[in-house]
Amino acid sequence: MLAARYLAGYPLELIQQAEQLRLDGRLAEHLARRLPEVHEVRSDGALFAYVNELKTRHLRNAEPLNSVNYDAKLRVLQQALGTHTRRTQVQGAKLKMRREIRVATLFKEAPAALLRMIVVHELAHLRELEHNKAFYKLCQHMEPDYFQLEFDLRLYLMNRENPS
Repeated sequence: MLAARYLAGYPLELIQQAEQLRLDGRLAEHLARRLPEVHEVRSDGALFAYVNELKTRHLRNAEPLNSVNYDAKLRVLQQALGTHTRRTQVQGAKLKMRREIRVATLFKEAPAALLRMIVVHELAHLRELEHNKAFYKLCQHMEPDYFQLEFDLRLYLMNRENPS
């Protein structure tokens, strides 16, 4: 059962409904109806501008980002859809903090709402490092439908792995 792997922790009824949609070949249609918007954020430069616009709107006092990129190896190597990194670099007598966000390339073709959800998730890590209550509260502040979009992302990934 593919749905059980992607939807672990969700109620059994939801898992069964998702699996039935997949088996009936209606999952892609369901997702297209729920997430019709496409986005034009296809390049690293456009992604950097998009992330900075969201950061400026919701996290004005957060430290600046040095790099935002799509990463083709991300899902394979780290089993992640996005990463945030903080590295300290020595520059002469000073230490400089570099902050980077990497987003899996599968989001180039994903619906706009799912890209927004993963960007919000990674931006929230600028303030909260751990996935705790404060982290998810911040995610929900930046994207009110965060939890629904997280569920939709799981359905999207399930459909990509095994399209019916």
